[in-house]
Amino acid sequence: MREHQPLHIKVRPVLRSRLGKLLIGVAIFEVGYVAAALLILRATQLLTLTLGLNSATQIALLLYAGYNAAATLASVPAGRVGDRSSMTLVLTIGFGLFMLAYLGFAVQFPSVLLLALSFSLAVIAIGCIETSQHASVASLAPTELRGSAFGFLTAVQSFGNIVASAIAGALWTLFSPTVAFPYLAAWMLISLGVLLRLTIRQSS
Repeated sequence: MREHQPLHIKVRPVLRSRLGKLLIGVAIFEVGYVAAALLILRATQLLTLTLGLNSATQIALLLYAGYNAAATLASVPAGRVGDRSSMTLVLTIGFGLFMLAYLGFAVQFPSVLLLALSFSLAVIAIGCIETSQHASVASLAPTELRGSAFGFLTAVQSFGNIVASAIAGALWTLFSPTVAFPYLAAWMLISLGVLLRLTIRQSS
């Protein structure tokens, strides 16, 4: 009979050194990362002002369908960049692109061109992040800490998504999207700063 070993995530060892800095950057990102549905809602809201509700809803549905497909396609070149340089660099690029996308969604006046640009940035960003997030953790985690590192990452992703959606939704409801999206962009900026420092140290 094999003795049952309780599940135990080693938090302190995981948070030390470069792996810890990476996970802190990811945690900050997750606090500011919201689902694509919020972007679709914002697009519908802006497009309704110029195109009417029916046309705006149809375009928003097309954007939602295209978002996931395009993100999958964007992950291919993102993976190639990561193989040639580093996955941490790809992750850093994704954080920066999300910051720009959120700032684009914060703009009050309706613009199909700006919405298309913002969606494009968000699509490339999620393609970068989905490709590189786990790979970055795996590249920095020692073998004996890899399970704990991925456990910590999963916990951060779950908790961060709840917090991000709750706070962004509250800011949208109580104030406006022009408050909610800059708030999200601020978290992207902080996470970008953390990852930039890590990326520079890796390359030096």
